[in-house]
Amino acid sequence: MDLYEYQARDLFEAHEVPVLPGVVVTTPEAARAAAAELGCSVVIKAQVKTGGRGKAGGVKLAADADEARAKADDILGMDIKGHRVNRVLVTTATDIADEYYFSYLLDRTNRTFLAMASLEGGVEIEETAATNPEALVRVPIDPLTGVDSAKAREIVAAVGLPEQAAEAVESLWSAFVAEDALLVEVNPLVRDAGGAIVALDGKVTLDDNAGIRHVAHAGLRDHDSADPLEARAHAKDLNYVRLDGRVGVIGNGAGLVMSTLDVVALAGARPANFLDIGGGASAEVMANGLEIVLADPAVRSVLVNVFGGITACDAVADGIVRAFALLASRGEPVDRPVVVRLDGNRADEGRRILGAAGLPGLELVDTMDGAAARAAELAGREA
Repeated sequence: MDLYEYQARDLFEAHEVPVLPGVVVTTPEAARAAAAELGCSVVIKAQVKTGGRGKAGGVKLAADADEARAKADDILGMDIKGHRVNRVLVTTATDIADEYYFSYLLDRTNRTFLAMASLEGGVEIEETAATNPEALVRVPIDPLTGVDSAKAREIVAAVGLPEQAAEAVESLWSAFVAEDALLVEVNPLVRDAGGAIVALDGKVTLDDNAGIRHVAHAGLRDHDSADPLEARAHAKDLNYVRLDGRVGVIGNGAGLVMSTLDVVALAGARPANFLDIGGGASAEVMANGLEIVLADPAVRSVLVNVFGGITACDAVADGIVRAFALLASRGEPVDRPVVVRLDGNRADEGRRILGAAGLPGLELVDTMDGAAARAAELAGREA
């Protein structure tokens, strides 16, 4: 789960990372009141889960409360890379002497953690990483020992950061570990005119798999801006992502589903979604998945691609039959074709179950390529 900047700021503050005072608001009048309360020049910052806010005009300086209201009015409602701005963070302005980049992240390749930092922070960090990768220093972190004060000083020295940044580096690690984060990023981490180190921005990605240990994390989820179908799928514990095509895709295992998306594209169609029912999915999960996919009005056909392993193909077939019955009982019978490819554990029994059920609009195809081609054909040509 990605957090908004204001949520990352609150998390940093809870772990003693130095941040500036700030108030998140949803109206221009509330921005005016917040600026008046802060009593100084402020920065109005669009709260969206994407980069490039500054270049898009989503970050503006305001000298007083009235200007803060006007700037907030300009920013609220903006579209930044497809993200509508529904709230802004009003925070105190600061005199910046130097800008740095700093992050902790999971290094999947080496199965450890990594600190990444640069003396060249700010809005051009992506360009810096691409054109001058030597400027981005990488320091491996031993997961058993983590980052104590000595390791923090080592990281600071390796990067060339001011010595006083070590305390913030150590606190950021505390936040990273305590919150079960996959990424903690500060850009920019600054040294102000008085020499103080401050996190001026924050990007945090939390590990959803650790949610059971963090009940409070559920309150950080943004339900208002979530896709309604994705929200419904999440409520059913389904791994579903909505896309923009016409062929609904259901598979068991992320790798198989990703391959299925590629095959659908090669067949000349665009997939409408990613949906992984998992390696041990029950018939009920299959029924829930088919219900969600068919709830997307853009879907013209559905491709169910299952390789039976832990999930036996006869259980998948039972789920499909149950889904058809469930939707019919709700007055929403399946009105789009469903192409099914079953292979692996108990595939013959699964095919027998589906053949005997005589489900309207359902076709069995033996191969993955053939099933994708048939689903694409049934979906029709896309512009």
